[in-house]
Amino acid sequence: MEVATVRMSNDATLPLAERRNYTGVFDVVKRINAEEGVKAFWRGATPFAQRAALVGVFQVATLDQFKELYAKQLNQKKNSISNVFCAAMTSGLIYSIATMPLEASKNRMAIQKPDAVTGKLPYTGTIQTLRAVSANEGFMALYNGFLPYYMRCGGHTVSMFIIVQILRDNYKSMQ
Repeated sequence: MEVATVRMSNDATLPLAERRNYTGVFDVVKRINAEEGVKAFWRGATPFAQRAALVGVFQVATLDQFKELYAKQLNQKKNSISNVFCAAMTSGLIYSIATMPLEASKNRMAIQKPDAVTGKLPYTGTIQTLRAVSANEGFMALYNGFLPYYMRCGGHTVSMFIIVQILRDNYKSMQ
C-alpha cells in the first residue's frame, strides 16, 4: 500500500502529460496490478525497511541523551513535558537528517516508470538510487522536501514520546 500512497500523492505534482490520473486507492491498486504486476507493489520496500530501522535507532538512541543535555544546559526538569518535547524535536531532527535520503530513494523507486525505449526501470536498489540521484541532480536533491519531512517526523516523535512519558508518569503515580 505504500507504493499506492506515494503514487497517489505524487500524481498531482506531475505535468499533465505524465500523470497517471488515479481516481482513488482502489484504482491505484487495480491499475498497478494490471499494468505492472504484483512485484510493483514492492518497489521501494528495501529503502522503506532500511529507513524504518534507522528511525528506531536514532529516535531511541538520542532521546535520553538530549533529555540529559537539556536538563543540564537549559535547567529543565528531566522527563518534564518541556524536556521531553525539546529532546524529541531534536531526536526527530537527527533522525530526519539521517533517513531523508532513504525516504527519497523509496519515493523515487515507488513512482518510477520504465524507460520508453528499453523498458527498464531507472532505479534498481537503494545504493544505486542514491548514487544516480546524487550524480544526476546533486547530493542535496536527496533532501528535497526536508522541512515537511522533518515536521512530520518531529511531530510524530514528539507525540509518541510525550504520550509515553505521560503513561510512565501515570503508572508511577498508581504505585
